[in-house]
Amino acid sequence: MTLQQQIRSARLRTLVVLVLFFVLMALIVAAIRVAFGSSWGLVMLMVAIGYGIFGYVAAGSIVAATAGAHKIEKADAPELFNSVENAAIAAGLTKTPDIYIIDDPAPNAFAAGRTPDKAYVAATTGILQLLDKRELEGVMAHEMAHVRNRDVRLMTLAAVMVGVITMVADMLMWSIFLGGGRNSENNNPLGAIIAIAAIILAPIGAALLQMSLSRRREYLADATAAELTGDPEGLARALWKLGSDQRPLRKVNRATAHMWIESPLRDNHGLRSGLSGLFDTHPPLQERIARLEEMGGFTLPPVPKGAAEAEA
Repeated sequence: MTLQQQIRSARLRTLVVLVLFFVLMALIVAAIRVAFGSSWGLVMLMVAIGYGIFGYVAAGSIVAATAGAHKIEKADAPELFNSVENAAIAAGLTKTPDIYIIDDPAPNAFAAGRTPDKAYVAATTGILQLLDKRELEGVMAHEMAHVRNRDVRLMTLAAVMVGVITMVADMLMWSIFLGGGRNSENNNPLGAIIAIAAIILAPIGAALLQMSLSRRREYLADATAAELTGDPEGLARALWKLGSDQRPLRKVNRATAHMWIESPLRDNHGLRSGLSGLFDTHPPLQERIARLEEMGGFTLPPVPKGAAEAEA
């Protein structure tokens, strides 16, 4: 499949996922209406809309603060700046994104921002120490691919929608426990059952949709980065090193985990492992590397077993 075919396929799947997000929102609003009546449902809906708008507008700064990232100048990390500038030019961006650094020995990086003009890229000190120039260029090309493909806006929107659905579900739960807002129009006991089902299923469904969306965009960003640099092996070597390094990030937030180039969630035990990666934010590193190997006609040794299990 060519890159253009992958882009068209990804856009179609993205549209389907976004429609499903709105279906989930409609279902939870309907549950509120049945359980608590139209007036109480309207209050919850207005609060959710306000929360969603604020979250979307302030998402970039919130993500940076959550990750402990701070903006730097070219003199602070000239090689990183050169890699970002080269990737931005290759991607055809009109503005080179701002560059942030995270003081963390764990190697990782992400891009964020609502639009290409307001996007920024963040890298840990660990990734600068771990990767050579060729590998770092591959990683920055991957992040510029997310910016060019509008993934940063899409994933910000997905994160906000998950947050809104989760918040409304929490409001429903507290309303039931406190006995407030009970629908006095028909006092239908079925309403409470519907509300409880919405509380349990809507956030899970939203999280699964977000993870599905994120995994597909990672494959596309890898392919786009390989096209931008003409060097799929550079990115593959970087992914191999990232997968082999098991140091966890100091600040990990599940709501933003999908934005990193490699999953910052190192938990390979318990529920997440038992569900065979159902809640993974990224596709398996070995599969990503295999696709790059096929593109470039090279072969790397397998990612060390412990690292592969943490990703799969």
